[in-house]
Amino acid sequence: MSLESDIAVLREVPLLADLTPDQLRLLAFGAEHRRLREGETLFRAEARADAGFVIASGRIALLRGKPGAQDVVGRYGPGALLGELALLTETRRPATAVSETDCEVIRITRPIFRRMLEEYPEIAADIHERLSARLVQMTAEITALEGRFGGGE
Repeated sequence: MSLESDIAVLREVPLLADLTPDQLRLLAFGAEHRRLREGETLFRAEARADAGFVIASGRIALLRGKPGAQDVVGRYGPGALLGELALLTETRRPATAVSETDCEVIRITRPIFRRMLEEYPEIAADIHERLSARLVQMTAEITALEGRFGGGE
């Protein structure tokens, strides 16, 4: 993929959608590419997470559970960002990611993302706001599930 095509893919990621072309170029320039064949593992549950992955092509499933008894908890395609929290802080992978088709992903490391935030501090507040809104949404969804399954007793 070319730098310009990487920028076009990154522009489709909701967390990155409002970045300027120069900001996206900085991320794209420092990013790494990885190709996966169908059935390959991108990362495993509980592994140290030091980067986020943007799916450029193909489809990736997130799996939870023990090997041989794993459940699909999500399927993601082009424009999805897997591991966005790893861009900001040390964390562990909550699930295993396996390619369902041949895929190409763009790996953005935490140091590259932090460098972009340092060079463009005005976007840090916007990204913080977006992640906070997602956290509020996820909390509301969890609360709704507790009500359905009798939690919160």
